[in-house]
Parts: sequence; structure tokens; C-alpha cells
Amino acid sequence: MINNEPELNKDTTYFFVGIKGTGMSAMALVVHDMGCKVEGSDIEKYTFTQKGLEDEGISVYPFNPDNIKPGMTLIVGNAFKDDQPEVVRAKEMGLPVYRYPEFLEELIKNFTSIAVCGAHGKTSTSGLLAHVLSGIAPTDYLVGDGTGNATPDARFFVYEADEYRRHFMPTYPDYAIMTNIDFDHPDYYKGIDDVFDAFQTFASHVKKGIFAWGDDPYLRKIEADVPVYYYGTKEKDDFRATDIKRTTTGSTFNVVFRGKNLGRFEIPLFGEHNVLNTLAVIAVAYFEEVDLDEIKRELLTFKGVKRRFSQIKIGDMTIIDDYAHHPSEIKATLDAARQEYPNKEIIVVFQPHTFSRTIAYLDDFAKTLGKADKVFVTKIYGSPREKSGHVTSQDLVDKIDNGNLISEDNMSPLLDYKNAVIIFMGAGDIQKYERTYEELLSHLSKKVN
Repeated sequence: MINNEPELNKDTTYFFVGIKGTGMSAMALVVHDMGCKVEGSDIEKYTFTQKGLEDEGISVYPFNPDNIKPGMTLIVGNAFKDDQPEVVRAKEMGLPVYRYPEFLEELIKNFTSIAVCGAHGKTSTSGLLAHVLSGIAPTDYLVGDGTGNATPDARFFVYEADEYRRHFMPTYPDYAIMTNIDFDHPDYYKGIDDVFDAFQTFASHVKKGIFAWGDDPYLRKIEADVPVYYYGTKEKDDFRATDIKRTTTGSTFNVVFRGKNLGRFEIPLFGEHNVLNTLAVIAVAYFEEVDLDEIKRELLTFKGVKRRFSQIKIGDMTIIDDYAHHPSEIKATLDAARQEYPNKEIIVVFQPHTFSRTIAYLDDFAKTLGKADKVFVTKIYGSPREKSGHVTSQDLVDKIDNGNLISEDNMSPLLDYKNAVIIFMGAGDIQKYERTYEELLSHLSKKVN
């Protein structure tokens, strides 16, 4: 039996600086599953990624240079510079230090690797692909919701490839799924042409084939030394979804590859974007000669990824937690909600993520959010790189006909809604608003009962 495991040093401790980050926590779990000792450091505030680390017994410490011990290997999260005290100490001690993307390239080398990249949809698509392939063949995966897994003698390695600050550049996958090219991260990219340049360069790293969304005009311009297959719903696409039926239980559709009918597929997922994500997954699996009936079976059991349309019900209210923080993502989330709940009122609680993104997309945010029945906007979530800016949440609310401000201290306006859907959207700490509302709602339900 071939041993596909990367050459990790089982005698060292792999120490992750910023281990609670979504990609970092997933990578820590992968390295742990490969039989290595893993520890890490981060802020003390609770994050949704740390439960997976705790479940595996991985120690997480507050940032402190004294955490660094002889014999360690450091993996440093993308948010940290070389002057971070633990990194400084490691370099003083002469320890190996990897940046997250560099270490990712080391991990994927001995597998059939599939990168999932795009301005939107990376996590949902990589999670779906990891789920499908894992049910068919041993698969390692690193998904951007903090989920990571490694299994002995894996054939595939699925990973989310992040375009922010060109972090995906150090990796060289066999295949790449490209979901879209859109202008995001205005704190780094100069414009859409700069984003396209990053994807074009990454395309040159792909070894076997690229699967790209056919309706994206920028993806249509991608040039590569490997075949580029387009997926979508149009005649010009290589992989097509036809006869799409969308109901309150999910979607069904036929898949055709260049005139060849591959069969009818069913997914318990909502929104057109999930049909497209599934097409990309089917395309990769088809080229790796995975049995189509097995793909159909695995698609039926996918439950989604963390913080992507995650649902709970309290009383007669449906509460959805979603990572959407860009107009395109908000549009997709609302589309999914309308499909699953066509007869219910849709209320959005939106947390703008970074000042630069809010001001860059102010009008687009207003237009897209306005498609909900009611919108509540929290204060803007900054970032370590961007603590203030020349825009406020009120500026956004002023552009939305059905918009209002809301604060964590007073979530009671949400209690006015009955038998409705409330979507909490954002990439920051929107979940604290959600938890406050859930506590209010639970307390109210107990009083009524």
C-alpha cells in the first residue's frame, strides 16, 4: 500500500500561531490527525472554531513568547507579521517557521489535490466536495469553516484556497474549482483587474484541470496550460444543469457534459448558487472517474458547513446564521431563504464587515439588503488592520427603505416578529447578537408556556 502521508516530523510539536483562525484551526486538525503533536496560541475570547480543537485535546494558550520551546515547528497565521513576539522568539531559537500557505503546499504534495477558490462560495463548495469524496474514497480536507480531517492512505486532498493578499499563490494543486472573480478586499486589491491578475497567476499553478463558472466574464478570460472546463446553465458551458426544479425541500436537475447526459441529481440545498457549486463538484469527481451513482448518494446526505445557512428553530421562529458579508453573498443567501421559506417574512440582521468594504459597496449593500422584508444593521465590525473609517452603519441604513439600526444592548425589536425567518449575516462577531436574541426569545417562550 502506498503511503501518501507528507513527511511530517513526528518528534516535533507543531505550534500554530493564531490557531483559532478558520484555516489555521482546520490545518491544526489535519496535522493532529496525521499523528503529530499540535498546540497553538490565540486570543482568549471564545470563537466558534475552538470546539473542534478542544474535542481533539489540542491545547490553546494565550499569546506569549514563552510558549515557544526547543524542537518546535511554527506555522504562522496570515494575520501575523514577523514582529509577532512568538515568531520573533522562534527565529531567535533557530526553529523552523512556516507561513500558513507555505505549509499547506507541504501537506498537499502527495495527494490528488483540489483547490477551491473564488471571491464567494469557497467554503460551501469545498465542504460539499470534501463530503462527497470522503464518502467514496479516503480524503483529507481543509475547509474554511474550521473543519479539517486527515485519514490514512488518503487519495484526495481538498482545500480552500484564499485569494486575500494572494495567499493561495504558494500552492500548486492538481485541480482548481474557480467559483467566481469579484472585487473584494478593497483594503488590499486595487480593483477588479488586480483580482483577475491574482487568479490568472494562480491558474498557471494548476497541473491537471480547472473548473470555472461559465457566467463569470473574468473567468472566461482565464488562460492556463491545462484544460479549462466551464460549468453553468447555458449552452456554451461544458457541464450544464438542465431542467432545474427548486422546491422547499431542495433542488433537482439533470447534468449534461458536452452533450452526454450524466443523470439526474438531487440536493437538499437551497439557492441557485448551490446548484452551481454541486455542478463543480460533479465535474471534478467525473474527471477522477468516480462512480456517478456514488456521487448522487453522497449529495443527498450533505448537511452544509458551519456558518453557511446554519439553522435552528425556537418556537415559531427560524433563525439562520450565515457568513455573507459581500453583496453577491447576501443575494445568494436571500435567494436560498426565499426558496426554502416562500411564504414567510424574511428579516435580516446585518453586521457590516470592515469600513473599507462598507464604503466601497455602500449602494450595493443597500440594494441587495433591501430585498429582505426588514433589515436591521449593527455597528460596523472593524479588523486589526482597520479600526475606523469614513462611513457609519447609519449611512447604510439611510439608503435602505426598510432599514433600522440595532444594538446588542437592545435586540427587543426582533421580538415583534412571529412565525418568520431571521437571518444573522456577517463575517465578524455577529453571533453575539444572535445569541442575545435567542436568549430573549427562549425566555419569552418559557413565559408564554
